[in-house]
Amino acid sequence: MFVVEQGGTIRIISAGAVVSPAFLDISSKVNFDGAEQGLLGVTFHPDFAQSGRFYVNYDRLSSGQMQTVIAEYQLSANSNQADPASERILLTVNQPFPNHKAGQLSFGADGFLYFGLGDGGGGGDPLGNGQNTQTLLGKMLRIDVDHTSGSLPYAIPSDNPFVSGGGSPEIWAFGFRNPWRFSFDRPTGRLFCADVGQEKFEEIDLVTRGGNYGWNIMEGGHCFNSASCNMNGLTLPITEYDHTEGIAIIGGYVYHGSAIPALQGKYVFGDFGSGTVWTLTESPPGAWTRDKLLSTSHSISSFGQDAAGELYLVDLGGAIFKFSQ
Repeated sequence: MFVVEQGGTIRIISAGAVVSPAFLDISSKVNFDGAEQGLLGVTFHPDFAQSGRFYVNYDRLSSGQMQTVIAEYQLSANSNQADPASERILLTVNQPFPNHKAGQLSFGADGFLYFGLGDGGGGGDPLGNGQNTQTLLGKMLRIDVDHTSGSLPYAIPSDNPFVSGGGSPEIWAFGFRNPWRFSFDRPTGRLFCADVGQEKFEEIDLVTRGGNYGWNIMEGGHCFNSASCNMNGLTLPITEYDHTEGIAIIGGYVYHGSAIPALQGKYVFGDFGSGTVWTLTESPPGAWTRDKLLSTSHSISSFGQDAAGELYLVDLGGAIFKFSQ
């Protein structure tokens, strides 16, 4: 089990114990501000067993400029450690404010790398990044890490929605505020994304090619800061809740384990502020029902899923919990 620590380390847990030294330590590069910046995500290449390649999302300061970095690393000769000198930076994005960095990365069944970026921060998306398809901020992005294109250290998949113009070619979908955690459902390939809200509503989106998920025209399924808005072309969330139930949605996974049969096929997610865990059930197709699963005292910052489909809950305070019957 690999665990990301925001300060800049990735640690291995094996047989219930933390392996020392760390799998990767890039704390000297990472700008961890004690809030939303730091080392925020890791994912492993589909052929990791052969290539030893994996990818991270972290924040840094470069000559005083805040940046998001998407970088590739490789395993060292010691299979319990990465080679910190192997960094190959794929992408850097300048950040205007210290918050809304998102952080998740994941490979889809198509073999391409997906990662989310927040709108750049500030209140209410003051720069209009969510709806601006010429910037990578406020987007779900998709690149080919196995090939290069021109001067780029990666290639653009040929079916990305703006590959022929109208927006940055890396964009897969747009209109996000802070897509902190997303995941692919393994059997179906569907992409579930939890987009953290502003002042009133939290949402879960099913993300598809070229979709516009509304921010900052809308927050959840509601017009943002106006009595009415033009909803044409916007994709509404499959579920939402208001700030009487929580303050920051934390995306999870569709459960496909064997330990808890009652959760089979349900999407499990939670909230950082309230510690509540919910399930989302689709029945009939296209109709979603949200049910409370657990009340906890945890500051939920992420979820995890193992190879067997079992689920884990991460507390920002430093504890990891496994879901059990």
